[in-house]
Amino acid sequence: MKDVLERESKWAVDRDFTLPRLDDLVANSRIEEAPVELTSTYFDTAERDLLAHDLTLRRREGDDESGWQLKIPHSHGRVEVTAQLSDELPHELAEVVNGAALGRPLNAVARVHTLRRRHRILGSDGELIVEIDDDTVDSTVADRPAELVAWREVEVELGPHTNKVPAILRDRLAEAGARESSYPSKLSHVLPERSGPAVTSSRAEHALHEYMTTQIDLIFVGDVGLRRGEEPIHDTRVATRRLRSTLRVFGKLLDRCAIGEIDNELKWYAALLGDIRDCHVQRRRLADELNALPPELILGPVAARIDATLLDRQLPSRNALAEAMNSPRYLRLLATLQTWKSQPPIERRIRRRQLVKRARRAADKADRRLMTALRNQRHESLHRARKAAKRARYAAELYEPLRKPARAKSNIKYYKKIQRLLGDCNDSVVSTEFLWRTATAAGTAGGENGFTYGLLYANEMHASESARQSVAEVAGGE
Repeated sequence: MKDVLERESKWAVDRDFTLPRLDDLVANSRIEEAPVELTSTYFDTAERDLLAHDLTLRRREGDDESGWQLKIPHSHGRVEVTAQLSDELPHELAEVVNGAALGRPLNAVARVHTLRRRHRILGSDGELIVEIDDDTVDSTVADRPAELVAWREVEVELGPHTNKVPAILRDRLAEAGARESSYPSKLSHVLPERSGPAVTSSRAEHALHEYMTTQIDLIFVGDVGLRRGEEPIHDTRVATRRLRSTLRVFGKLLDRCAIGEIDNELKWYAALLGDIRDCHVQRRRLADELNALPPELILGPVAARIDATLLDRQLPSRNALAEAMNSPRYLRLLATLQTWKSQPPIERRIRRRQLVKRARRAADKADRRLMTALRNQRHESLHRARKAAKRARYAAELYEPLRKPARAKSNIKYYKKIQRLLGDCNDSVVSTEFLWRTATAAGTAGGENGFTYGLLYANEMHASESARQSVAEVAGGE
């Protein structure tokens, strides 16, 4: 398979639209112009689950660009994953979208036929600067083959080293009557929109639903990334934590029947992610500490042993996650979260004061747990205080749109700092335990000894104490 970052804009035009002059858009350039005919068959579930996450999967045949193509949203556009043309959907692409499809079968949902007049503006070195495609499109939907939908549009796609559409091109398109399209893809032009979320009757309900939906979207984004071999572990895990925190802090305002066991299921999934994330954190943390030591204090293959030990732990965890992500249990979890986007588990009308009240309770609980932890200095207390600080922070994020911005941002900043410092303390504790076990093994191996591990251990103990002192200073300043 091949990945290409696609950055394009679409423009709606009338049937009699005339493309403006293009030969003088870029100095020292030339234009290659050619007609292209393309036929694309789009695949999705009967419920349009891929389209709900802005994923488009198609089998394309034509003068060029033939093959299977999956388009995935990206912060700078869309990533197009391509595979060779075949009669059957390639297994690799089917696996990438299995979570978003909720494990449901994929079938042809629409056919789009395009007559394209392609204009490629090339630099003096032959590299693509920008491509302008004048498309005449006709399409049919699988369940309504007799109904033909036709339109004309212009696509502007940037070359690999072009940062934005040339202003002169945008101006000329607008002057010629082109309008930026409201459809992100040809498929979205053809298929009806999925039913959106229920109309909320209060700003509080809207804030609650928007926050939950944001986390659900991030979990689905993480699912696709993980299936592509990427490592969106941290962002996905944080999204599960934010969603769990919302269910706990604001649970009495939600429909308990609709929530069911989702909190436990999110906890299960977060634990799978956490096993991998802990290895990432320790590998990076200890590598940085080793790099900071003078070479004469590193006795033996310390870096190699640490890396190998953590990798031996990470690989089984990654395999366990991959297995879980294709299990009925995980797909049921995703199906419930997908349902919440359009049918939020809100049992009754929610008012602003109810959200604020529960957010304050979360903050008070975090403050009490922090004071307890600072008094007894026990690791278990510090860990509980960190979890409570997270919930207080996430609750403040949720109700931020309903409060004075300065006050909400102040609360978020405070609890984020407490969370970070307590997290540093926890990471140090985890590191000391790991270093002790690793030093024990190294001490009995030929050509190795425990000196450097002991030095790292002492540094981690110092870092833990420093983090606790910083927490006390921050808490005392409030």
